[in-house]
Amino acid sequence: MAEERKPTSPTGPAPLQRGKACLRCRKRKMRCDGVKPACAQCVRAKKGDACEYDDGKGKTRTQIMREHIARLEARVRELENPEQSAPSMTLFDPHALSPYYSESSSSSSYDSPGKFSYSASASPTPFPLGEQDRHNMMSPLSVSPPEIDATVWDSLNFAVGRSDGAAHTRYSHISQSLASAPAVGSFNNVEAPPLDHILLEIFIPHRHQCGLDIHVGRLRDSLNLPPEEQRHPVLLNTIFLWACYLSRPGTLSQYEQLYLSRTIAALGHAMQYTSKALDLIQACCMLSVYFLSNGRLLEGSYYSAAASTLAIQCGLHHIGSEAQSMTPDTWDASFDLPPPKDNVERGERISTFWQVYNLDRCWSVVLRRPATLPDSDHPMASITTPWPQRIADYENGDLDAGSGSPTIRGFFVQQGQSPSLSGFSTAALRVKASALFEGANRLSSSWSPRSLASSSFSDNFQAFEHSIIRFTTTLLPLHQVGGAIPEDKYALIVIHSLAHAAMIRLHAPFMRDDAVSRDKALHAARALIHVTKLIADGDFEFLDPVIGPCWASAARVLENELTRLQSSWPDPLNTMEVRGDLEALLYVMTKLGAKFPLVAYHSAKVQSCLDGE
Repeated sequence: MAEERKPTSPTGPAPLQRGKACLRCRKRKMRCDGVKPACAQCVRAKKGDACEYDDGKGKTRTQIMREHIARLEARVRELENPEQSAPSMTLFDPHALSPYYSESSSSSSYDSPGKFSYSASASPTPFPLGEQDRHNMMSPLSVSPPEIDATVWDSLNFAVGRSDGAAHTRYSHISQSLASAPAVGSFNNVEAPPLDHILLEIFIPHRHQCGLDIHVGRLRDSLNLPPEEQRHPVLLNTIFLWACYLSRPGTLSQYEQLYLSRTIAALGHAMQYTSKALDLIQACCMLSVYFLSNGRLLEGSYYSAAASTLAIQCGLHHIGSEAQSMTPDTWDASFDLPPPKDNVERGERISTFWQVYNLDRCWSVVLRRPATLPDSDHPMASITTPWPQRIADYENGDLDAGSGSPTIRGFFVQQGQSPSLSGFSTAALRVKASALFEGANRLSSSWSPRSLASSSFSDNFQAFEHSIIRFTTTLLPLHQVGGAIPEDKYALIVIHSLAHAAMIRLHAPFMRDDAVSRDKALHAARALIHVTKLIADGDFEFLDPVIGPCWASAARVLENELTRLQSSWPDPLNTMEVRGDLEALLYVMTKLGAKFPLVAYHSAKVQSCLDGE
């Protein structure tokens, strides 16, 4: 019970018995009158709510909070060391119907998570084959989260690893919706469980980071449609996988392996339906970038090649020239996609093809293998799909129907004099940068001593160099890039970087013996560093991981220059400028490497070079 205040004597209040002062006064070493529920000192400081007493009659709010923190820390230790603690999710029968569908019906609500239906039979083999009954197809979204302490559930890292609080604000409305959301049951006639919407909202701002361009409104609406009208589980689970990946090291990242297992298992099912081919191709692209950015290059190369093969098989490289294509013989197998329902669906097909193209052209250079997508003068192998545009342009009816003429080869011939305005969209510029990056690497690597006897290599080399220079003049100047809308800014940073990396790739093989090539490569490397000055701390979360290998190309040029200067005779030359350039690269590579292990690997090599190892 609260004690009434008593008038103080003229000589001042009587001293309190030791241990009877409130916690705040004790901490600040102030005289306390011991009045409850709030002493005079706390009332005067307008801290009445913070006035607490530790009189042994119950836990104070501070003690309760400390215990709450201790529980959270214990849970974090459990998640970080799963092999030393009991598993937090139940593994179901390995002979269950499918590891990416849930057969259970849960009554748990949003603020009372249940359990994941996680099958131990998730196949590590890409594109597992198996008979599935279409009518038995159940939703990949009928998933309930594992049993988590309610306090941990409240602390889910919706900020996706950001420390500035902006991302937390962006996703705070999702956290607030958990308490009022409906119960999670089986998929039929029940809304999707909470993680699906949470993971989708985390992913959407990052969709261009892994190359996906999709109608966001339709993607969101898809979660509420009947199963047969939804996007295929292979695409949805890949999106959820990326959301968990982007959440590292937050609590949601603990589900990364689950969604990877579900994605790989869903690949085989998606291959059985031509109508779901687009979802399958998009998923293969995103899965490839996921593996590549994690340094799992063989798996990344596998899914990149799979996406390229599927895109060609479905005719995505011939969008806009269907009427000009030869009618196949009736006994030949047909893999034609159903006609697009509207301009948006057609636009997504165009964007998906160029997603495949960017992936194939850029990462084939990193993987040191030939590109998979063909592009020759043969009608079956010529890319005639029109340049990509914004999804909003397709929705507004501003659709480039395509002329049926070669797109990429036309770009090299016309040298930026494209008759189509869509050829200057940000997405189109990204495609052109990818073409230059791969083309420069292919041309320079084709050189051999026998090339000296022919003038064709020299002519092609000079023409390609001029193509890169002319392309850079069509780009938005660097001093204006910072004023672009965020998604254009991130794209233009990558586009400028690819263009300079293309110049490096073109001259790099000749740097050692040719001073002109060395100077041009060094100039391109420093231009690439100049581009990094545009990157704010918050931008690293949204950069395409392919920019990491671009920085690595610049770093190799600078490392060679550092070695040359240090070994100069009779006296070593000043290396301060080159070291400063390497340190600038090391900074951005370290920042991006915190998200993408492949970039962290390159940054470690730069650090070793600076350390003289």
